[in-house]
This record gives sequence, C-alpha cells and structure tokens, in this order.
Amino acid sequence: MAEETQTLSDLSELGVAAGAVPLAEPEAPEPKRDAQGRSYATGKRKDAVARVWIKPGSGRVTVNGRDQATYFARPVLRMLIGQPFTAANRNDQFDVVCTVKGGGLSGQAGAVRHGISKALILYEPELRPVLKKGGFLTRDSRIVERKKYGKAKARRSFQFSKR
Repeated sequence: MAEETQTLSDLSELGVAAGAVPLAEPEAPEPKRDAQGRSYATGKRKDAVARVWIKPGSGRVTVNGRDQATYFARPVLRMLIGQPFTAANRNDQFDVVCTVKGGGLSGQAGAVRHGISKALILYEPELRPVLKKGGFLTRDSRIVERKKYGKAKARRSFQFSKR
C-alpha cells in the first residue's frame, strides 16, 4: 500500500486534489407570483400583522380597503411605507393591497413596510441585496415588556409613601 504524497500551493487546488467536481454558480431564485400576477407576503411589527399583495400598477396603496392617505394620516407613516420602493428604485411601479390587524398605527405601518419588502423580493428576487442592506427584511422584534406583579408597570414601582 503505497500512498501518494501531494503538496498544495493554494487552497483552491484542494477540491481538484480530492477529485471533487467544481461547483457551479448558484442560480437566482425564481419569482413567486399567483395566477393574477401578484406576490404575497406577511409583515409583522410589535403586535401588528400585515398581509400584503403587490402587483404592477401605478403606485396605489390600499390598506384595509381605504387609501393610505386616509388610513395613515401622519406623513411619517406614509413615508415609512414607501421606503422599500425608494430603496429599490421602484416608485409608482407597484400597486399594494394589504390588510392589517392588531397594534397601533405605528406598528401597523412598520408591518406593512416589512410585508412590502418581503413581497418585492418574491416578485423580483434580484432586489434582495438592496433591501437587505437597507434593513427592510429584518423583523423588528421589539415588543412591549409584560407587567410584573408588585409593580405599577413592567418596571416602575408604586409610589413610596413615608407616612
């Protein structure tokens, strides 16, 4: 049993020396769309859950059957919803229909933003690096801390009375 001794000058030669086949480039994932040409995703933030459908269109955003300007009256919340489109350079190219439940308006706007980002990736997988870098795909997991017994709130003690 004579063993062959080989020396490697570079780690890239390791696969060839072991007789392995070189790996092919990973393929880009296929877009996921339904029969109507829409992509669906679920976004979450605090206690809010948003079900989001996007399809090519003129940029209309409908939340729970109402226009976004009516539902989210504060301009900051509307800006929050538009951030994924701005980062991906897709302003006024998609119509968004979403239903939101739970939480307050701020949490709901964050949930819609998260859902839009995920749906955009399912519609156009090549947008993933841009949205990932912008932090739109990370689910913000901060939630309200629960109230503890013996406390007025989660951490606040009852007011101290000397007499």
